[in-house]
Amino acid sequence: MRNYIPVLIVVSALAAVDPQADIVSRKLDAIESGPAKPGAVFVFTPAELTAWVRVKASTIVPQGFRTPRLELGNGTATGYALVDFLKVRNAAGIETNWLVAKLIEGEKPVKVTAEIRSANGRLTVHLARVEIGGLAVSGSTLDFLIHTFFLPLYPNAKLDEPVELADGIDRIEVMAAAARVYIKKK
Repeated sequence: MRNYIPVLIVVSALAAVDPQADIVSRKLDAIESGPAKPGAVFVFTPAELTAWVRVKASTIVPQGFRTPRLELGNGTATGYALVDFLKVRNAAGIETNWLVAKLIEGEKPVKVTAEIRSANGRLTVHLARVEIGGLAVSGSTLDFLIHTFFLPLYPNAKLDEPVELADGIDRIEVMAAAARVYIKKK
């Protein structure tokens, strides 16, 4: 969560157009800035998270990414969006050779399901399933997509390995009805 502070400033300005996104921004700010009481639990609904992702995504991926939506499950989160991978790369200032450009151009529905495990101040995210245009993507093709599209936008992202949560956070639980952030008890 520590990486969200600069984003929160931009998101807070944009959130005024979506009250649900503003709710998430205020909760994240309370978690980050420290006024959260020991033992507190912050609840994020799927609707709030979807609104926040819509606002945040437009600041990170200004072109080639639209209509994001998030669904939560027991220990899982599934994201949906329409993605034009070529536009995403171009917006990030990355040139693409002609052959690859022809393969990836055009908007496609993308679905990503991740398993989320968290305890003792750590969080691990594992990609469980990725679909592009209704086709499952795995193996070397998935590795190519992660290294070509995801990691350039999130160079510090870690998959399949635990990462430390911000100071004070004990764990994050994801369930169908909501994601809950638990603040450590003193």
